[in-house]
Amino acid sequence: MNDETTVKTTTKSLRIVELLHERGGAGITEIADRLGLSKSTVYKHLRTLEAERYVFKGSGDVYYVGLRFLRLGVGARRQRRIYETAKPEIQRLAEESGEMANLLVEEHGRGIFLYRADSSRAVNLDTHAGREVYLHTTAMGKAILANLPEQRVSEIIDRHGLPEMTDHTITDRDVLFEDLDATAERGWAVDREERLNGLCCVATAITDPDGTPLGAISVSGPRSRLKDDKLLDELPEMIRDIQNVIELNVAYE
Repeated sequence: MNDETTVKTTTKSLRIVELLHERGGAGITEIADRLGLSKSTVYKHLRTLEAERYVFKGSGDVYYVGLRFLRLGVGARRQRRIYETAKPEIQRLAEESGEMANLLVEEHGRGIFLYRADSSRAVNLDTHAGREVYLHTTAMGKAILANLPEQRVSEIIDRHGLPEMTDHTITDRDVLFEDLDATAERGWAVDREERLNGLCCVATAITDPDGTPLGAISVSGPRSRLKDDKLLDELPEMIRDIQNVIELNVAYE
């Protein structure tokens, strides 16, 4: 965004909040050093954020993100109409698949997890609500990209690039577009350890009646359990059935 359209003071406050979140708390000196700000500037921002209850000061002069953000996050998630509609179906998908099921949406060219449901066998991953990922590294992200106009996909790539997360990540634009074409043709996307080593995933986009992607759902599990017969046959059929139910509910809610 052009600097002429931004308020630098607000930007600094947000960067401080993001740093506190990433570090799990930080002191004034650490924040100043990492963000290249003076200690006095950091102190003023923290005092303002503390007064508004967006951060709080713990022991040892360490500041933390406040729970007031939780209320905002919960409200933001509920504004996505797909969340309430898809939630019970994501839970059913986890139970039927015996793995982890997820719901992801696109915002500002990144993928954001809205919800996950675990089966009794699900592996412990970082896919908590609010977690951001690059769209090209996940089956859900690729399912969404496959349903966006090519120009929009190019804009996302230009903005965020195609960073490599594992040796299996697609980092070539032409190869990615070939993958997206195949995804669009068969109706589901696959991720073979493209974001995390040892993790495979099958996903499909959830679209509104006009074909606009509202998000994507997936089943994820360890490579040792998701062999080709399950990854390419059993799970796609299962996930497409859930997709159909969610899209019908979205269309007629």
